[in-house]
Amino acid sequence: MADTDGSTLPRNHVVSSYTELIAEVRQSGLLDRRRGFYVRRVALCVAAFVGVWVAVVAIGDSWWQLLPAVVLAVVSTQFGFLGHDGAHRQMFSSAPANEWTARIIAGGFAGLSLHWWRAKHNRHHKAPNKIGVDPDIEPGPLAFVPADATNRTGFYRWFTRRQGWLFFPLVTLEGVALHAHSVRGLLGRTPVAHRSVELGLITARLLFGVVVPMTVMSPPIAIAFIVTHLALFGVLLGCSFAPNHKGMPLVPRNMQVDFLHRQVLMSRNIRGGRFLDFMMGGLNYQIEHHLFPSMPRPHLPKVQPLVRAHCIRHGVPYTETSLIASYGIVIRYLNQAGLGERDPFTCPLVRMYR
Repeated sequence: MADTDGSTLPRNHVVSSYTELIAEVRQSGLLDRRRGFYVRRVALCVAAFVGVWVAVVAIGDSWWQLLPAVVLAVVSTQFGFLGHDGAHRQMFSSAPANEWTARIIAGGFAGLSLHWWRAKHNRHHKAPNKIGVDPDIEPGPLAFVPADATNRTGFYRWFTRRQGWLFFPLVTLEGVALHAHSVRGLLGRTPVAHRSVELGLITARLLFGVVVPMTVMSPPIAIAFIVTHLALFGVLLGCSFAPNHKGMPLVPRNMQVDFLHRQVLMSRNIRGGRFLDFMMGGLNYQIEHHLFPSMPRPHLPKVQPLVRAHCIRHGVPYTETSLIASYGIVIRYLNQAGLGERDPFTCPLVRMYR
């Protein structure tokens, strides 16, 4: 991360620079939809999903069932990423087509609620890492803000002070947590468009994932299948989200930051090539995704050189690292936050916006 003294940048110049960037990107055609890419990707994922369950029935009562359980976790994660892309309207020009595709894919194949996730994720995109605004840093089992760790006592305090080391064991529960949040969000009193459709899709997917293993396998193998699938599903999703913002600057609730700095300074890209692009669903280009949320996934690596050059030209720090290094940053940050050792905002732009 190349540091620059943000206090030397005229604020109106910084704000107007994003206008220049978006104009350049529009001219390049990288905001145009990639319908063919998404149709092929959805078709391949559906075929893989069906193939996994055919394999489950064919294998029968055998410990070899743990192999399709692993594949199912990968496929379910890909459906989660596709639901994310549809919710951001990356797939099609039609808003209803994006929404219904995301709803069916997320609910029927991954067991996740479009309504719950979109409401939460939109708040995150609006103000990443902003204390009291970004739901992804709200206090929970983990304390992402040092102030949230100071009042914890007993076992909870012991856990929080070691939360960085406990992150990876805890993330195995993320899949279960996402299913629970999805159902809870749909059962609340808040009006939900197409509530019955989403509940029906999610219920059918979750029951299918339990009933089929229990029917085909003996109870110990069926339980191992279900646990393996859910744990790895949680790890794959959690380890795709965590490196993108954790350990980046936190923004005080009362601070206003321009869009370009708000999205670039609070985000981190992950290097790794095509395999990582696939396993992280394009979220490894987090800076570009936050700057252009509706940009189709295959265009994110293409726009990266434009964004990086723009940031260098305008003195905006651009952060990119390896996957392993990012996990090290996340672990250290969580341990520091658990001890209450980090100031809310360490970027020099704090002087610029006061």
